[in-house]
Amino acid sequence: MTHGAQSLRTVAHKHLQLRFERKNFEAELDMIKTACYSLFLLAVMCTGSLAQDAAAPDIPIPGAMAAAAGEVAAVAVPVPPLNNADQAWLLTSAALVLFMTPGLAFFYGGLVGRKNVLSILMQCFMCMALVSLIWVTVGYSMAFSGANPSTAIDGTPADEVFGGFAGNPMKHLMLNGVAFDKNFEPVKDVYLGISQQTFMVFQMMFAIITPALIIGAFAERMKFLAFFVFIGLWSLLVYSPICHWVWFGPAHPIFGLGSFDAGNNPVGALDFAGGTVVHINAGIAALVCCLVIGPRRGFPKQIMPPHNLPFAALGAGMLWFGWFGFNGGSAFGATPQAVRAFVTTQVAAATAGLLWSLIEIIRNGKPTALGMITGAVAGLVGITPAAGFVEVWAAIVIGAGATVISYIFVAFVKPALKYDDSLDVFGVHGMAGIWGAMATGVFAIQGFGVDLKGGAFYGNTAQLMLQFKAVVVTILYSGIVSFILLKLIDFTIGLRASEDGEKMGLDLSDHAETAYTVS
Repeated sequence: MTHGAQSLRTVAHKHLQLRFERKNFEAELDMIKTACYSLFLLAVMCTGSLAQDAAAPDIPIPGAMAAAAGEVAAVAVPVPPLNNADQAWLLTSAALVLFMTPGLAFFYGGLVGRKNVLSILMQCFMCMALVSLIWVTVGYSMAFSGANPSTAIDGTPADEVFGGFAGNPMKHLMLNGVAFDKNFEPVKDVYLGISQQTFMVFQMMFAIITPALIIGAFAERMKFLAFFVFIGLWSLLVYSPICHWVWFGPAHPIFGLGSFDAGNNPVGALDFAGGTVVHINAGIAALVCCLVIGPRRGFPKQIMPPHNLPFAALGAGMLWFGWFGFNGGSAFGATPQAVRAFVTTQVAAATAGLLWSLIEIIRNGKPTALGMITGAVAGLVGITPAAGFVEVWAAIVIGAGATVISYIFVAFVKPALKYDDSLDVFGVHGMAGIWGAMATGVFAIQGFGVDLKGGAFYGNTAQLMLQFKAVVVTILYSGIVSFILLKLIDFTIGLRASEDGEKMGLDLSDHAETAYTVS
């Protein structure tokens, strides 16, 4: 489990190391105490001899010494208090990640036509409402409960569905057993400085924005009721299981994508903050959505320019700002790894945005605002799975690679294949997410990954293969289940707005509102 499973495990390993160092220190302190007490006994004995007191009485061991000896024998693990700094950082990060969804609404809203901007905002805000309730009822339990002995504290086989497919939705129904004031314990006897509810609400924000990303693929043509049903089902049947596989890590040959063995040793893929769980997952679902629902009317002959680029730029800025919580918070504390994630996030985004502008200058003679913000988002996506695991130079490489790959799919592949991914969710989130996940398996530094040997750049090619497995399983599962859900919804209530509704615009046809009025 972590944001990723690996970063959470890294924190756990550090806690274990500190605990063992503390125990060694306590043992040495007890040895010093015992030596001092022995000197004290020797002094008493010598005094008795000098006084020729042959019947010196036995001296009882003080209670404090007996207690200290008992502690060494029992090796009790104290539960530390909640760390206020870690709590504050995680709650702030959760708010930053939530802030990204309104940012996404402005980003997408500025890129669509003026008669559909409110429908985009409404869909994003509905994700904030609907997914929050799904998460606290059963979603969190499906994602973060189970029987893996390296992650579950009191888990049994009954706490998982189909041997690791998902956690038991009844385990933490309505957050039962998820406390406000108890430390989150990712591994038995390893306590983080954040509470169980703090971890839960941070994860909630990821569950909200992931399905919201898909909106850009079917923008301007899916009716609101179909959207509502699809997002609810997708959150339960696609997001929560994949989250369970990567960030909880069940002990299963297929589902255990981010798993650890019984000794808490990493044997799965690295995903620091959501390359597979969020971006590949949403990107593949987006591609399936645009293929199933079909292109917008008039596509590709009719030009459909953004109606408000300042809105899109504002939204991109909000996303960039919130991404520091997205990646930095995934260290689960105000730690050096959080700083690493913060820095690599900024560097990758800056590199990607700059490179996209340079490509436009070379190809078209002029850079565009749309290209700059698209490149920055691609870089943010690419660095997400690697943020806490790589050096700054690797972040530059990952950001540059994200721009190159995304640009190819946006500017060449989509026009060639003529699929109407309206706002390039697959081209940016899907493809940059795949690149980032694989690049993590290359550039992860030593101290992370299988046997803590890092990625392929440091000689650990096994990690690269595990990343490949996670990418392939995520693509297949997300694509197949998304297709089935869309077809079922289309068969029952219909997916697409009517022709008149599309001509009128979804703002009026679905919500009886208009974004702009002329007096």
